[in-house]
Amino acid sequence: MSLRNGAAIEERSVRPQPAGEFRRAVLSDVAAGRRIASMFGRPLSGAVRIFALLADDSAGTLEARATDVEKGFPSLTPDCPQAHYFEREIFEQHGILPEGHPWLKPVRSHAAPYPFFEVAGDEVHEVAVGPVHAGIIDPGHFRLQCHGETVMNLEIHLGYQHRGVEAALAGGPDKRSALLAECMAGDSTIAHALAYAEVVEALTGCRVTPRAESIRAIALELERLANHVGDLGAMGGDIAFLPTTAWFGRLRGEFLNLLLTLSGNRLGRGLIRPGGVMFDLDDAMAGEFSGRVAQARTELREVAGLFFEMPSVRSRLEGIGTLSREVCDDLGLLGPVARACGSPRDVRRDHPSGVWRTNPPAAAAAAGGTGDVLARAQVRWAEIERSLDFL
Repeated sequence: MSLRNGAAIEERSVRPQPAGEFRRAVLSDVAAGRRIASMFGRPLSGAVRIFALLADDSAGTLEARATDVEKGFPSLTPDCPQAHYFEREIFEQHGILPEGHPWLKPVRSHAAPYPFFEVAGDEVHEVAVGPVHAGIIDPGHFRLQCHGETVMNLEIHLGYQHRGVEAALAGGPDKRSALLAECMAGDSTIAHALAYAEVVEALTGCRVTPRAESIRAIALELERLANHVGDLGAMGGDIAFLPTTAWFGRLRGEFLNLLLTLSGNRLGRGLIRPGGVMFDLDDAMAGEFSGRVAQARTELREVAGLFFEMPSVRSRLEGIGTLSREVCDDLGLLGPVARACGSPRDVRRDHPSGVWRTNPPAAAAAAGGTGDVLARAQVRWAEIERSLDFL
């Protein structure tokens, strides 16, 4: 069954296939250039219905497939690495075994010791970080296998803490649902609130005014700016180049303060609700925003020049953490990571909703698509420039 982003279809229109046929169909879709955008299970009486949503980025369409299983199904992962995390989560949530899965580890469960990957040999040492971190960072446990200064392997286990958001959302939507969506992750409040609103609007056939869609997009770009600018500052901190850490950190605050002016909250909580937005952007505020954005752009270009042109910075970013285009596509990666590898995927352009339907974002990619940390930093800077252009 085909559909587009932001649309709703009847569940019964997705007819289940036998497990073997489902596997062959999904693998055929991936071989044809589609990617697994989502794969999840829904309990039925005595079985679990597994859905796969496959994205055709070139056509802007989504293909929905389903199969009903009772105890297990043939794993897709050996032939399609994109499926590995989805299948692990299905097993953890529903006890349905993906038979033949090569890396069947917990995703969020802490019922048993997590089997971290280990590297053996002389002078190999292991560094463990977390799972408890300072500040408001999302808890996660990191294990690094190192030989000298070479990091041979990093394995990340997320999900140390649970706040019960998924369980609280069940049975909705209700008056709490939008609030719960907003607090899933503070640095993507607008993104989650918008995703929730678009789901409800698709299910109810609600149309949003162009003005409300524009204000939503402005808020989303301010949030993207805050995140990209903050991440460039964090990169500076990771390589001990502290001047840019402080400078980028202050400028991140400028974009959060614009969200505060727009919505009354630095994270944008309370702005987006199903059907539209709760606050308008009047002419006086728009004029003020234009001046503040222009000033921020001037300062950003100055600090970005310092960051990207300093030889000691480039030497710590070039050739580090390199990810090939082939591995990127095998895993179905998205966002700045994919674009840094030379893959042009951008969900706002390929599967647009809201203002992106008529105003798609300009492509933002790293020169050469080398897939290293420098390329990922360059993509973030390119996207900062595109977001400022949009505003």
